[in-house]
Amino acid sequence: MIRLKKAAPRALVLGDLMLDAYLWGKTSRISPEAPVPIVDIERTSVALGGAGNVANNLLALGAKVYVGGAIGDDKNGAELKALLENGGVDTSAIVLRRGRKTSRKTRVMSSRQQIVRFDDESKEPIGEACERELEAAFEAILPRVDIVLLSDYGKGVLTEGLTRFAIASAKAAGKKILVDPKGVDYSKYKGASIITPNRKEASEALGRALTSLESVKEAGAELRRDLALEYAIVTLSEDGMMVCGEAAAHIPTRAREVFDVTGAGDTVLAALGFALGAGASIEDAAHFANTAAAVAVSKIGGATVTIDEALAYEQRHSLNQSQNKIAPIDFVASEVEKLRRDGRKIVFTNGCFDLLHRGHVEYLRKSREQGDLLIVGLNGDKSARALKGESRPVVSEEDRAYMLAALAFVDFVVLFDDPTPIELIKAIKPDILTKGADYKGKQIVGSEYAKQTVLVDLVEGRSTTNTIAKISANIGTK
Repeated sequence: MIRLKKAAPRALVLGDLMLDAYLWGKTSRISPEAPVPIVDIERTSVALGGAGNVANNLLALGAKVYVGGAIGDDKNGAELKALLENGGVDTSAIVLRRGRKTSRKTRVMSSRQQIVRFDDESKEPIGEACERELEAAFEAILPRVDIVLLSDYGKGVLTEGLTRFAIASAKAAGKKILVDPKGVDYSKYKGASIITPNRKEASEALGRALTSLESVKEAGAELRRDLALEYAIVTLSEDGMMVCGEAAAHIPTRAREVFDVTGAGDTVLAALGFALGAGASIEDAAHFANTAAAVAVSKIGGATVTIDEALAYEQRHSLNQSQNKIAPIDFVASEVEKLRRDGRKIVFTNGCFDLLHRGHVEYLRKSREQGDLLIVGLNGDKSARALKGESRPVVSEEDRAYMLAALAFVDFVVLFDDPTPIELIKAIKPDILTKGADYKGKQIVGSEYAKQTVLVDLVEGRSTTNTIAKISANIGTK
């Protein structure tokens, strides 16, 4: 994911543009006129919605964005276009239609909860003349972009003719085209690269309930086959997403806390488009989109997500769960390869870490500061006994591994029973190998397999031997 920080793909978003307006307030009483809450409005806000929210998410991630659609020649249309242009979006493919209402959805919010929503919009098809204008604008921009996204909210812009034209044109130009679909007839999306319905939308399109992951997998396979897609990705809210290609892969949710699902589908579409437009594989793009969606729903009001937010969330979720951090070397080595491709600098250190103390913690923290990911090779009980004597270790390998994994700056713990960690270091090939400063002038095992060896200062007077001696002395005086 780190390599996406340097990416700036060019994306064209075509679809239904709208404004998301919010009235924020507090509720402390019920209306005497009807059994409804009274919201005392404290502030208002307006954001881009629909295809505009997809564009906004792409901007937040760092993409260059072009937008196409039809809006009314009205106050809402002017406000919407200004929001896009102020964000740096190219709006040359937006067509103004006299008499058409620009969509505006207004939500009343109280204590982080949506009370009611009211919509003011036009939903009729845009008409043939407008279609031709959009087709011409689409063709003019297509050579400049890396990827195309269709955001269909069923408001009349993505007619069957325009949708088929966009898909055929993108395919002819060798550009991937992603679709967030709407309605029950998906035939107009045939030939797209990827569609991203949620479970409810896929269920309605296929005319059957999708009550299990297996049924979702079958649905994705059917959509992919019938619509001649490369992939069908079904988003599953709290269950993550199902990626259906030649084979199906379930990606569990990353969301820990959900405040508002508004625009979550827009975030998934934008994140997928951003990653694929930057050259990521479908697997990496789907994982990135899943993480971005988890960040988005933890906010309120169709919020956007940045690369840094997604990266921080990914690190907290994947690397801050103690049991998940204790892993065999084969798994860690394969994970390291993926992480290294994302530009992460890998740090390795090793030790017995018996009776974990401040000296250990400071040493590990300073080791982690040398790079982006710290792997700790932990001497198993047999290995520790050979090094330290029959009375050691005091703490079992299982407990030592668990305590190390509980440290936020330790990313993986790998147990080994060999006399040295040479096989681990050969398998991992770390960018940085750290040892204590007391190794100055000594030969360091495995240094030939690391790009750099760093000696880390130790906390004076802190050691397991000293701790054991102090405990023994205290026992002896009682």
